[in-house]
Amino acid sequence: MFPEFTLRYVRLPEHFYIRFDPVPVPAPRLVAFNRPLAEELGFDLDAFDEARAAEWFSGNAVPPGAEPIAQAYAGHQFGHFNPRLGDGRAVLLGEVTDRDGRLRDVQLKGAGMTPFSRGADGRAPLGPVLREYLVSEAMHRLGVPTTRALAAVTSGERVFRRVPEPGAVLTRVASSHLRVGTFQYFAARGEHEAVRTLADLAIERHYPQLEGLEEGERYAALLEAAVGRQAALVAKWMGLGFIHGVMNTDNCAISGETIDYGPCAFMEAYDPATVFSSIDEQGRYAYRNQPWLALWNLARLAEALLPLIDADQQRAVERATALVEAFEPRYGAEWLAVFREKLGLVQEEAGDRELVEGLLEALQAGRADFTLAFRRLSEAVEEGEAVEDDAPALLALFENDAALRKWLPRWRERLAREGVGREEIAARLNAVNPLYIPRNHLVERMIAAAAEQDDFGPFEALRQVLAEPFTEQPGREEYAQPAPSTERVFRTFCGT
Repeated sequence: MFPEFTLRYVRLPEHFYIRFDPVPVPAPRLVAFNRPLAEELGFDLDAFDEARAAEWFSGNAVPPGAEPIAQAYAGHQFGHFNPRLGDGRAVLLGEVTDRDGRLRDVQLKGAGMTPFSRGADGRAPLGPVLREYLVSEAMHRLGVPTTRALAAVTSGERVFRRVPEPGAVLTRVASSHLRVGTFQYFAARGEHEAVRTLADLAIERHYPQLEGLEEGERYAALLEAAVGRQAALVAKWMGLGFIHGVMNTDNCAISGETIDYGPCAFMEAYDPATVFSSIDEQGRYAYRNQPWLALWNLARLAEALLPLIDADQQRAVERATALVEAFEPRYGAEWLAVFREKLGLVQEEAGDRELVEGLLEALQAGRADFTLAFRRLSEAVEEGEAVEDDAPALLALFENDAALRKWLPRWRERLAREGVGREEIAARLNAVNPLYIPRNHLVERMIAAAAEQDDFGPFEALRQVLAEPFTEQPGREEYAQPAPSTERVFRTFCGT
């Protein structure tokens, strides 16, 4: 059933990882399996056996051809450097080549205590496993580069965090698990040849167009490419109101994919200072700070690559600094492109940034739901015949709509210069502004049902809704609504 493993990372020198077999669990049960992703990866689904799959995806049996390892990496966590983190509860089974010829990592998360666990149990509670499964797949459907979820298995044991909770194992698929922290691990030890090995692997897997460049230019181009991908990624997060929650350097993937869905959440009432993570007490990773934390992480990558960019340290610093500083204009352009689309605009005009900022200010002043406000723009393209007819569904989202009423005529005047009809504008808007996102209260309901009652019905229902986030689904209106006041989520918790 399992596709053939390629085993690229395990062929690196052994100080890049520690060989480690998953720790068996007492009673594995497959509770979620992503058949479309499995098909994409080359699984033989005609030979699918649920009991056997539960053994493989729990770590009780190692799939044929796999050589499990725990990868070594370091990381800045909330600004503080830890030189030795590594996979404390995850094992990389190996890589497979999917049906499109792309190399993909297959990793078990929650597979037991590894030599990198630092005294932790190496396990994962069911709640964070289901959250990562659901949110990562939703992000994929929303068009955001992301790791994917292949399977979730309950373990038959209890995991103790805030409260005892059923244990689980997630099978995660990624373009790779190369992180900024992976480079930092070797750079901090002065192992520049190991950094070179990683850089060459990153180019081979993610930026093959750079392989023909001369050595110093090649590694500078790697940094430049990583800057571009992070700028585009974070702009997409901002366009969805997504808050990652733990943007540490060990959670910043060289591929430009979103990785590690710990205390993540989606903002409802728009406020740039929004923080959900219970461990982010200072608001370091608030919504508005995400671009600048991405820049900070990229500066740490640049530091690790300096010896490869130029043997002369001063020249290397000057070159790397210029490349990292290019993040800000690159991100600004990506952000504007995302929000220009969200306003139904294709043509570019000088006043577009001010127009976007005007709407965001109106959203904040009115404490309006971020997702629904953008979605209901499609119903507000034309002015109503009377004041009370002017975009009632949109205006109803605002506690105070004065700023929005001033903004709407400016937006409509701008739309008129697009030179296309209302139906096309509305179609544009609905194609990029989702109706359904993983709303925090729905995610918490789903987790409670699964963890407390062994009821996976809410998980399946939510997964089905989020598979079509841009399409209105009659009878599922509650999935589009903000949390009632009694269910508002103010804090989310990491599963480590």
